Amino acid sequence: MTPEDKTILAASAPWLGALLNVVPGLGTGYIYQRRWRAYWITTALATGWFLLGAVLGAGASTTELTAPDPRNQLVGLGGLLLLAAVTAAEAFREARRARKE
Repeated sequence: MTPEDKTILAASAPWLGALLNVVPGLGTGYIYQRRWRAYWITTALATGWFLLGAVLGAGASTTELTAPDPRNQLVGLGGLLLLAAVTAAEAFREARRARKE
């Protein structure tokens, strides 16, 4: 990180960066903190999770009238919530660390 990046990160509110990573969408807190590498990693992980769910769920229903398995939906949602929780905690921790420096 350049000194300018650390200054921007230190000026951001840790709680807001964490909240923005959970509520509006994955990685939004990283945009607020101007942390582009973390944002793109989070975006790639979320996209990969969606694609994995699509690939694994492609053969699950053979007719259009069949409802998707609720267990598969819970696994997909749980993975995204876990990713949101991890990124929120990481954004909070990095902003606090930048403020202490």
